[in-house]
Amino acid sequence: MKEKLTKKDVEKIEQEIEHRKLVIRKEAIEAVKEARAQGDLSENFEYYAAKKHKNQNESRIRYLENMLKTATIISDSSKEDEVGMDDVVEVYFEEEDEVETYKLVTSIRGNSMENRISIESPIGKALKGHKVGDRVEVKVNDQYSYFLEIRSICKTGSEDEEIRGF
Repeated sequence: MKEKLTKKDVEKIEQEIEHRKLVIRKEAIEAVKEARAQGDLSENFEYYAAKKHKNQNESRIRYLENMLKTATIISDSSKEDEVGMDDVVEVYFEEEDEVETYKLVTSIRGNSMENRISIESPIGKALKGHKVGDRVEVKVNDQYSYFLEIRSICKTGSEDEEIRGF
């Protein structure tokens, strides 16, 4: 899947790759060496745990490097009065008569449990570019959609949100 990343996302990924290569990789290799030196590998739990940790680190590095190779870089700027990347938006759900607050982020930082929604999600697509007071239609699929009203927009900027795992 081709990810859409901001320049800040790319910087964060590059920092994680560098840390994993320069710090975690060295620690993991050393842990494998130490465990191997303990003797019989057939019943050496520390050895298998160290190897697993080393392999997980290498997998994460490959995953992040591949993400960077295939990503599309998008702008995180928006007009001051429009919903854009990293904005916190308060919306009114007409059907449920409820108000919710969401932050629009790229898909790699999305986390619905923390109300961080992707700009690629149905709600994210519907909100992006609209203004306070706008009534927008959220198309879930060809058979179902619902309406939201944008109550407020807070320009917060990018924060240190974790990049999702694989």
